[in-house]
Amino acid sequence: MTTVLLAHASVDLYGSDLQLVETAVGCLDAGADVVVVLPGDGPLAERMRAVGARVETLDVPVLRKAHLTPRGIAALGIRTLRALAPMKRLIRRLRPDAVLVNTLTIPAWLVASRLAGVAPVCHVHEAEADARWVVRVGLAAPLLLARDVVVNSAAARDVVVSAVPVLGHRTGVVYNGVPGPPVFEDSDDGAGGAAPSPVADRGAGPASGSARVVLVGRLSPRKGSDVALEAVARLRRDGRDVRLTLCGSVFAGYEWFEDQLRARADEDDLAGAVELVGYADPWAWFARGDVVVVPSRVEPFGNVAVQAMLAGRPVVASRTQGLAEIVRDGETGLLVPPDDPAALAEAVAELLDDPARAAALADAGRQDAGVRFGAQRYRAQLGRLLVSRRRVVRTMPDGAAG
Repeated sequence: MTTVLLAHASVDLYGSDLQLVETAVGCLDAGADVVVVLPGDGPLAERMRAVGARVETLDVPVLRKAHLTPRGIAALGIRTLRALAPMKRLIRRLRPDAVLVNTLTIPAWLVASRLAGVAPVCHVHEAEADARWVVRVGLAAPLLLARDVVVNSAAARDVVVSAVPVLGHRTGVVYNGVPGPPVFEDSDDGAGGAAPSPVADRGAGPASGSARVVLVGRLSPRKGSDVALEAVARLRRDGRDVRLTLCGSVFAGYEWFEDQLRARADEDDLAGAVELVGYADPWAWFARGDVVVVPSRVEPFGNVAVQAMLAGRPVVASRTQGLAEIVRDGETGLLVPPDDPAALAEAVAELLDDPARAAALADAGRQDAGVRFGAQRYRAQLGRLLVSRRRVVRTMPDGAAG
């Protein structure tokens, strides 16, 4: 039996974490024995065991923004050298036929895999387009150790290849595969998106005099949580009873940002209108929302946008990177400039004022997302890449490799 090792840097259940679950399922469906190596136990480990993967724990150095200084890089280099021996021992004990490194932030796994005699695959979920050239090159250079590089959008591929052009021949786009709401998992299309649209089941709705806007994702400047607050403040100053729910938590070290959000939410123009519910089931909150916003400043892909579309909710997203590939502006949702609260507020108001158009966009988005971003399609592609050892294909229609 083929053994596939999946290495990851987190134990949470956000975008890239959930995508690793789909990768594991794809390899299991292809008949492989799947071992997932995580930095510790946690929600992701539980999910992996539930789908049938084995879990090992090994804490390895993770590249953070704080390391992007000469002193930080030196410290990370020392930790990486110390970690290579146990990583190499683990790989040799497991004897995998394939290794997938699920993020750019753990390049030590690429080195350890090569030292152990396995040519790894790297799945890139990052796209630091605005970073300095030297940083982009530093992030992409370890990918020269990879047999294949998988990116989740054409925008992410452009960032990687512009930094290290020689990677172009081994880098291909595979759009994320996103399961639909649990209630629709038994639908006939296999993509979780063919059941009737639940748009009519929205919560209170504007007809009752109030409306709920939902944002699911990390509380982070990158995700534009602060932009959503300012947009809702504008809507309320215009006399609209609009409420905002933020579903998500912060990375360690970013508690200051949550403090800023809470302080802003307590100001007079937003008092009582903003909920920060922490990490929560996104489907439950989508079901209560009238509009889902994805106001990211940077977003290589954007699983949340796909989830909202599969849930049959009208979506307003930033016209940036992968989000601009997911949402077809005016057809399956609305796109607005990133970091623009006024534009975001205007788009939300447009949907609230025209429920028929909002429902039409939501229904078109649900159908489009089920076809282009279905979980079964993604699982099959990653199974072929890791279990059947087929090389990644650089381009396919709609940017999906296969």
